[in-house]
Amino acid sequence: MKKIVALLLLITSFAQAQFSVNGTLTNNLETDWVILYRIEGSRQKFVQNTTIKKDTVSIDDEKQVIGTFQFQLPIDTKVGSYRISYRTSGASFVDFIFNKENVSFAFHPDYPEQTTLFSESEENIVYKEYLNEIFKQQQKLDSLQITAIRNPEVDLNTNYKNTLTKINTIHQKYIASTNKMYVQPFIEASLRANPPEIKTTAKEYMSNMTGSFFNNMDFSDETLINSAFLVDRITDFVFYINYSDNIETQQKLYKSSIETSVSKIENLVFKKNVIEFLIGQFEETKNLGMIDFLFENYYDKLPKSLQSDTFKSEKLTLLATEIGRIAPDFSWKENGKNLQLSTLRDAKNYVLVFWSTSCSHCLQEIPQLHTFLKNKKDVKVVAFSLERSDFDWNNLKVTLPNWHHVLGLKKWENKTARTYNINATPTYFVLDANKKIIAKPQTLEDLKTFVEEL
Repeated sequence: MKKIVALLLLITSFAQAQFSVNGTLTNNLETDWVILYRIEGSRQKFVQNTTIKKDTVSIDDEKQVIGTFQFQLPIDTKVGSYRISYRTSGASFVDFIFNKENVSFAFHPDYPEQTTLFSESEENIVYKEYLNEIFKQQQKLDSLQITAIRNPEVDLNTNYKNTLTKINTIHQKYIASTNKMYVQPFIEASLRANPPEIKTTAKEYMSNMTGSFFNNMDFSDETLINSAFLVDRITDFVFYINYSDNIETQQKLYKSSIETSVSKIENLVFKKNVIEFLIGQFEETKNLGMIDFLFENYYDKLPKSLQSDTFKSEKLTLLATEIGRIAPDFSWKENGKNLQLSTLRDAKNYVLVFWSTSCSHCLQEIPQLHTFLKNKKDVKVVAFSLERSDFDWNNLKVTLPNWHHVLGLKKWENKTARTYNINATPTYFVLDANKKIIAKPQTLEDLKTFVEEL
């Protein structure tokens, strides 16, 4: 009997040896799911998923739908930075620290950063309190700084120094109170490196900002590395702090800010992840110059064991047919001769069109394109036809004289079509004499307009 009781107590204590993460969405949400991830630098690893329970409550005599969710974490759950994600676009996540304690918070799903309020978890509560206190004083300091730049004749030095002292006092207070807490490295790294004296010109202010941005951040700290903190700050520095309206100047700023950021990182795995993250960011804006810069100057110089041929191939293949790239080469036979796109020298510009004899839009547009370009001697067409067989193609190509005609068998599975990411016909590319892609018109009318302006 005693053994049974002891066993029951053991099972009960084991069942209770877990932690909970409780969330409340203070406004209705279109989705009913939430996913928990563990953050590791620029990456996030799936932990669990659960559903959001919705209920209607009365707030100030108004009916409002709120949602709640809960995750149960085993006793051996790794301490670190975590993220709950609740939709696929827009404001979509809340980050928090887990350090072997229950975590409870509420937030508005449309404004998570501004509204998240922790009611349980000492680590998260103290960090949120620190950020709120520092933000108020930093906002005042920034306001004084802006006023000084706009009105340099006004003496604001005393007010500035007093506010700066308050910021440093608050910071030291929280450093002392978080001794041996997991959150302390975040507090240490969150303090802005404000200049000891007010700056009276925008140039001086920005010079100090860019020169001291990372001063309080320890890039060797494992706690910071295994969170979104450093990646978020690098994102701010590269894409927001170093900004210019001039495209050429902006490219130079990107390069210098990347050099500054990456040079801070000694952990090679983290460095690799940051470089891949930046490549992904520039991929979204199709900034080919910066993607090439990152590969050539940083990714390719990582130890071979850390490089991923698959990652590099996927990125470069995906962007192979973007404007600014040299069109991927291919060859074909024409009138008994072997021809190659890269070696054509019979025009100043080329229209490369992927079409098909089984495509009704093509059968309407291709003859129109032929008529439009008939008298434009400096523009030559390379018509790449995606077919299952050559029967219809042989009959139709003779109605389109003075074009280069290429037969692409296997249709959508054709190797060249896949290289060019062709998923619809007709698809147009305009190339210069060197076969660099200079336009990707969406419609025949867009193509006509562009060619007229060549």
